[in-house]
This record gives sequence, structure tokens and C-alpha cells, in this order.
Amino acid sequence: MFLKPFRVKSNTAIKGSDRRKLKADISAAFPFLCAEELSELIPNKEELNIVKIYAHKGDAVTLYVLHKNPLFFELERRLYPTVYVLWRYPSLLPTFKTWPPVIQKMIGGADLMLPGVVVPSSGLPDVKRGDCCAVTMVNNSAPVAVGSAAVSSAEMHSLGMKGRGVCVLHTYMDNLWALGDKSGPPSVPDSESEEQEVNVEDDEVSEKGEEEFEKCVERDQDSTGEKVTHSACSSLEKLAEQEEEIREKGNEEEEGSQDDMDSLLLRCFLHALKSKVKKSELPLLTSTFLRNHMFSCCPSGKKLDIKKSSYKKLSKFLQAMEKQHSLVRVKELTKGVESIVEVDWKNQELRSFNIPEKTDVEASLVHDGEEEESLYRPPEITALYSVSARVEPLFREANLRKGTVLQSAEVRNIVTEYVKKNELVDKINQNYVTINPILCDCLLEKSEYQNVESVKWDDLFGRTLGLMQECYQLAFPGQRPIIKKGQIEPVDISVASRGSNKKVTLIKNLEVYGLDPAVVATTLQHRVQASSVLQPIAGCKDKVLVQIQGNQIRQVGNLLLDHYQIPRKYIQGLDKAPKGDKRK
Repeated sequence: MFLKPFRVKSNTAIKGSDRRKLKADISAAFPFLCAEELSELIPNKEELNIVKIYAHKGDAVTLYVLHKNPLFFELERRLYPTVYVLWRYPSLLPTFKTWPPVIQKMIGGADLMLPGVVVPSSGLPDVKRGDCCAVTMVNNSAPVAVGSAAVSSAEMHSLGMKGRGVCVLHTYMDNLWALGDKSGPPSVPDSESEEQEVNVEDDEVSEKGEEEFEKCVERDQDSTGEKVTHSACSSLEKLAEQEEEIREKGNEEEEGSQDDMDSLLLRCFLHALKSKVKKSELPLLTSTFLRNHMFSCCPSGKKLDIKKSSYKKLSKFLQAMEKQHSLVRVKELTKGVESIVEVDWKNQELRSFNIPEKTDVEASLVHDGEEEESLYRPPEITALYSVSARVEPLFREANLRKGTVLQSAEVRNIVTEYVKKNELVDKINQNYVTINPILCDCLLEKSEYQNVESVKWDDLFGRTLGLMQECYQLAFPGQRPIIKKGQIEPVDISVASRGSNKKVTLIKNLEVYGLDPAVVATTLQHRVQASSVLQPIAGCKDKVLVQIQGNQIRQVGNLLLDHYQIPRKYIQGLDKAPKGDKRK
């Protein structure tokens, strides 16, 4: 169900009454959960979100999300736990065991076929057709898939363990799992010791079962037209082999890791202050300081990760550097945006710090930021339209409700199909469409009710799109597409005057297109040999304004169009560039 990206209809915080109802529904669906476990799953004072989505096949699904991790999904008024919940409570559902290669096929979109099920000595779990159940892997009881039983346990035996066993709805590595923190399944020891020592006879049975499973998958593909992906993550192939090794190394790596990361953090901080930061750069955004200076000072073979330190956040680390070491002074310019406004260059700790030899990271960086730029790929931007309440009756015959997001071509096809199905094409002039009561209510103004009896095809499409909610989709390479309401903000380039009538070029909205303002500023600085400054934008927590000396609109336009390949229609202000080569 979540093999392909889904469309988000709404995302709202849950109300107190709905929270109580959800607890009651979970308790009824999973009676084995005690009151304490239920309170841990659905805490009273922590924010819980209800996210309504449309799966790629059009199914309406409700998600319950806590701390960005989806806990349950509701389909056709039935609750199913996600793998994140099952990793905390592995025995919540009846489970079926299978082999790692079979898990890969399930991640690719296949259901669990009975030949792929490993029958333990205790027998199959007792399930009825349609019961919610989970799928685990041999040697690990942590569930990696959730679905419903295709047949009852008794029917599984009577069928000779052939055919479909579990209709899979959600798996580890699918798009629902990717909505959360993307953690991997924990290692939960298998209680069946007999399953841990697989003998030759078991291997022969599994090989035959897997062959039969392959045949079932092929038959399933022929009947449904679904393509099963066989390139699931290779980590699952070796997961069973690596679990013991990870467990053995985990404790050793955890001990002292925080102290080591704290020392590395301090070293990179002192190195950056002493060799990277200039007084003329102050005030300096703390995020820019970390990204452009501290990371480049990290020694070869090590990775700077603040989350693995005792500070957890950059702001807390800088507070410690300010209060305990008196090295810097940090000021919050706007809510959530902090800058280093002062550095104590005479601090004894800073003066006594010896700058190490040039790191591999520094050696690999190109002065004009080309290395970071080469990683950038422009997003694919798609204009979308959401079905509004006004035009919803027009889309009901296509089983589409308010909030469904469509491309303009899809809207045209649905409207065309509606017109043809209801025989509304004008018999005398086929360029016109007769207005019926539904089209009248959806598309006409009140003043047109008595006068307009037909409209041209183009007018029909234009009116429909004009009454729908505009949206857009950003699809960055290798990332899940993002859908947002409204029109996409263009990169805005403008020229302003500063003291003594000096011109400066201002650039904003770079973040919308996945561009790092600090990298763009550095690149422009070297290209036009002019100073650049990053400034926070009031009221925009996640946006930064790039300011560069002089009227540099032509150079900014060339950079965005030629190097970053941003389409011209998404860049605003290019017409203000100075004519010819004359600078203003």
C-alpha cells in the first residue's frame, strides 16, 4: 500500500476528545496492551498529529503520528500498528516467520505466499481470515511487515501451504516507514531455538518453498499487472548475520563516545575560530559557522555529529562556550535565529590552541564552492490542483473527494470523461458543452444561471482549474516528493540602496529550491569579487537573505540559470539587470 509515495491531505494536532477515543479504539483492537503500555504509546501531554493521506491507488488512510514516527494507520475503519510500534511490542500481533529473501520481495510489493512461511514446532498462529497479523524474519522476532490474513490457519493447512497467506499493507523500508526516523528493526531473540539451528533438511524445504513462492509471485504478477521489485535494500540480506556483531560492538562504541565527540567538537570549534573566522565576518550565523567552518576543520577519518555529543544541539554547545570558556558571545537576532556577535581573540585557551595540519576535508574543498555545488540537482516542479468543495460534485463520479491532488492533464481527462458519460457534448457544434445542473452549480456564477446554457471546451477546463486549490510538488533527486499548497515562491532578486547611495543585490527564497544560501553567497563572492552577507528574514524562521555589494543581478541570473539550472520562470527580478556591461 505504501510502496509508492502518497499524497498528504491534511496534518492537524489531535484534540483531547479524539485522543481519548483513539486510546479506546486501540484498547479494543489490541486488548493485550495494559493501561501503562497504552499511556506510553499515546501520552496525554505530548503532541500527537492526525495525518490524512491518499495512497497511490487512491485509498484514504488516516495516520496517527507521535514525534514524527507514525504509530498506527487506519484503513476502512480498522487500526493497524506500524513497524515502529511493533518493535516496541513485538508480541502485539500474531506473527508468521519467513526467510530474508522473501522479506525482500515483500518490500518490493509482493504479499506473503504460504510456501515462503516457516512453520515452527509450535505450529502456525491461530488466525481467522482478515485478522491483523505481522511478518518476522527467521532468527529475529522483530516484525518487518504488517497485513491481514488472506485465509484462516485451518485453511492454510488444508491448502497444503500453497497460495497467498498474508495480504501485506505496510513494510519496513516503505514510504510509511520513511515518514518516521527511518530506524532499523531491533534484534529480538527468537524464542524457538529449533529455528536458530537450521539443518540440511530445513534448507531443502526452504529452497523448495522459495521456488514455489517465486511461481506464486509470477502468477500474482500476471493476474494483477503489478511489478514486484527485486532490488530491496541489501541490508536485509545480511541483517541476520550482522545483528550479533552489532550487539557485541554496541556497548563498546557507546562507552566514551560522548566524551570523544565533545573533545572533537571543542577541537573543531577552536580550529574554526582561530583559522577561519575573521572579525569582518561578524555577526556570523551559528548555522553558517557550523556548516562552512567547523565541518571543514574535522580531522580525516572522523565525523562531526553534535547529536552524539553530550550537548545534543549547537545552541547548547555555544552557550557552554560563552558561559564556561568566555570564548564567544551569542545573540538571538530573531526567534530561533542566533548569531555569533563577538569573539574573544585574546582568550588564553584560543591563543594556546595549535592549528593541526591541513585536513583532508579542507584539501578537497574548492575555493568557489564547486564541490558542494556539484552535489546540487534542481528539483522537478509540477503544478497541481486540489479538488475544492465547490467542484467536488463534478469529481464524485471518478470517486475523488475534496482534497485530492491532481495534475492539470488528469483534471482535463476526468472532466472530459464526465462530459462524454453524461452526453453533454453539443450535438450541433461539438466545440461546445451543454451545462447540466451539476456543471451549473460547480462552474457558473449566480448571474450566469439563466443566461449560459453551454460553454466552449477550453472555457470549461479553465473554469474548473480556476475554482480548484493551486498546489505544487517539489521532487528532489533521491528524496520523497513534497506537496505544498499555493503557488511556488520564485527566487526573488532585487537591488536596494544602502548608505551613500551604494547599491546592493538582495536574493531570497533560495531554500525553496534546496539551495544553501551560504554556498550561493560564497560562490558569488568569488565570481564577482565583492563582499557578501547573510541576514535573517524577519518572520521567516527557515529563510536567510543573501546580500552582495553592487548591482549583480546579471551575475546572479547566470549562476541560477546556467549553473543551478533553475527555470527562468521561477526567477523574479532578472529584468532589473543593468544593460550591457555597465555596472551601477
